[in-house]
Amino acid sequence: MTDAHATQYRPSDVSPPGATIAELIEVKGIRQNELAIRMNVSPKFVNELIAGKVSITPPTAIALERALAVPADFWLRRDARYQEYRVRNSESASFASQVAWLDELPLQEMRQFGWIKGQNSKPSYVAECLAFFGVANPDAWKAQYVDQTIAAAAFRKSNAVTSKQGHVAAWLREGERIGMARDCDHFDRSSFITAVKKARSLTLVREPKQFVPSLESIFAKCGVVVAVVRAPRNCPISGAVRWLSPSKALVQLSFKYLRNDSFWFTFFHECGHIALHSKKMLFLESEGRLATAEEHEANQFAADTLIPNEEWRAFLQSAYTFAAISGFAKKLDIAPAIVLGRLQNEKLVPWKTPLNSLRVMYQWSIDPET
Repeated sequence: MTDAHATQYRPSDVSPPGATIAELIEVKGIRQNELAIRMNVSPKFVNELIAGKVSITPPTAIALERALAVPADFWLRRDARYQEYRVRNSESASFASQVAWLDELPLQEMRQFGWIKGQNSKPSYVAECLAFFGVANPDAWKAQYVDQTIAAAAFRKSNAVTSKQGHVAAWLREGERIGMARDCDHFDRSSFITAVKKARSLTLVREPKQFVPSLESIFAKCGVVVAVVRAPRNCPISGAVRWLSPSKALVQLSFKYLRNDSFWFTFFHECGHIALHSKKMLFLESEGRLATAEEHEANQFAADTLIPNEEWRAFLQSAYTFAAISGFAKKLDIAPAIVLGRLQNEKLVPWKTPLNSLRVMYQWSIDPET
């Protein structure tokens, strides 16, 4: 995903419009005092105009058009380009004083994951990271992505999240950029519930490169963007859900634990938030889930969607063997690891057990630089 503004050519030096005015009046044999009379302005104003000390307003542009036979829109565009150049030059100098902000961001992973291209200097990194977040300066970033987004999110704020807010913010922003760029139908609750049921069988697919595109396609048709975004180090978030608009939801997943039972429970948990809870909230899932009614409801939604309660109660009467777990999972058309994960979360089976071979483990194809 690229930013058109970031790749647009910009000259390193732009002269003020006054330079063009000076050239024209010299060619036409007009003195500055005569130009002032023709424009009905003071000689001082013309002098400042040529020196680039005043901007060209629409009335001034029209006066120049009549005096020099050059269209007003040319002067307005010329001046706008120069004023932008001046501001950018000024900003470039200020970026040097903002490089400390970069310490709050997972700069290495942002570059490694392709979120930013990487620059030759820290001030250049500041400019690129501001463009990545879509903010004017670090203060605006803090207001948007720390004070408003992370601080207001519904999740258990562990020390890791509190101390590395910039890492969480970067992960959230990449998901936001993906969600905003992807097209999908308007949200329809009935179609969404149908998609949730359809997604259960995808738990049997072992390879993410096969089931992730299917998830994206199924849920795009009911108004939900599914985005898998690798989490940088010190970002303890496994999943998030939020509404990008009243008709477009985003489920963002990190594959944090790199195992299929965790991934799928997190996914259906996020679906529970979409089905049951306010469109105004951002829900984040970290190591410790927030003990709220919404989290309990989302947990129950995920559990019941994957394994209906009556089926689960009946299964609990059996022995927890490879054959029993595999047979039960086959009956429900879900991955055996999901059954094992629930048994372990309910402390019916220890975490260290030979049954763990029922799990599918994932790995990222490209590791971040160390």
